Amino acid sequence: MKLHELKPAQGSTKAPKRLGRGIGSGTGKTSGKGHKGQKARAGGGVRPGFEGGQQPLSRRMPKRGFTNIFKKEYVVLNVRDLEERFENGAVVGYESLFEVGLIKTIKDGVKILGTGELTKALTVQVDKVSQTAAEKIVAAGGKVEVE
Repeated sequence: MKLHELKPAQGSTKAPKRLGRGIGSGTGKTSGKGHKGQKARAGGGVRPGFEGGQQPLSRRMPKRGFTNIFKKEYVVLNVRDLEERFENGAVVGYESLFEVGLIKTIKDGVKILGTGELTKALTVQVDKVSQTAAEKIVAAGGKVEVE
């Protein structure tokens, strides 16, 4: 099959509605726009959010909060992820997490949370570790090194 032989699947395309092509078509004369008025004109209609002069909802609602420009966003992993991907005695750091495919980018660091069970003794070298995750890692015979 060549590029010029490609066709859409049977029944997947629909012919466009032909407007203003005579009274017999059903969409002749005014082309389905009715008689006169703002919506019948070229470029007619109102902008999104316009409520006919009434104060729009977006302006009736109060403003709240702000965006914290100092917020840190961590890549979050659980101990069950480490259990699945690492061998006993492995060192868990940025490079090893990349290699096993657990992280694709480091935002502001990596944080390990405590969901799941851990049976392997791992040395974990990340930015943050939750209290339950640290307990599970140490209980399994591993070490936690917060960088």
